[in-house]
Amino acid sequence: CLPANQERFANGKLATVQFHPSAQVVMTAGHDRSVSLFQVDGIRNPRIQSIYLESFPIYKACFSVDGEQVIATGTHHKMFFVYDMMSGSIIPIQKVRGVEERFLRNFEVSPDGSFMLLTGTSGYLHLLSMKTKELIGIMKVNGRCTASAFTPDSSKIYSYSKEGEVFVWDVRSRKCLHKFEDEGSLEGKCIAVSKNNQYVACGSASGVVNLYTTDVCLKENHPKPVKAIMNLVTSATCVTFNPTTEILAVASRETDEAVKLV
Repeated sequence: CLPANQERFANGKLATVQFHPSAQVVMTAGHDRSVSLFQVDGIRNPRIQSIYLESFPIYKACFSVDGEQVIATGTHHKMFFVYDMMSGSIIPIQKVRGVEERFLRNFEVSPDGSFMLLTGTSGYLHLLSMKTKELIGIMKVNGRCTASAFTPDSSKIYSYSKEGEVFVWDVRSRKCLHKFEDEGSLEGKCIAVSKNNQYVACGSASGVVNLYTTDVCLKENHPKPVKAIMNLVTSATCVTFNPTTEILAVASRETDEAVKLV
């Protein structure tokens, strides 16, 4: 296949590559302050459009579940942008009332499209309404939160702390249901829940990815992983399951070609 973004290569590091949830479109976004959309036909992959965000290097961009919006956070900004694909308008969200953070970088969108979870500093997690982008509630983990993941039914959130602890939250009440330690983790980096809610994968700074069954995660404080994946030698910065929960991808951005499919 030709490079998906061959009609417009980025001038800086790419932070995000994501397929549209329902159309044959791929989005790229990154440090050159732009979001680009390409029609993926495998022959030419024509560019649909590029949006430029002035003095806003992008840390992360993500499609909404219905595919009508793109949300983008910056590397050193407390505001974020929403690009409405239907109207073609770029909406700056200057401040969310009740969210006191110097930077907003990492975020997750719930699978049902209702919520947006912003990861703050000092362990704060801000739950926003996806529709209004207003604050619903705040949760706090001990230490610093490095990664979070919604369960497939959007009822729970798993939050992974820098100290290697995983907190399980109830989305409706924002109460902590359970907490467990990721075995051998010196520093938590990334977390994923499989689409069938069977597994939780935790990736740490040592490059080890532990795979747990969700029922054990909800009961035990020191669960035993069903599998420990040791292939990466640098920090595991991305874990993700395929839609049928048959493959787990683990990757490190700290070295070239550090991607393993398990």
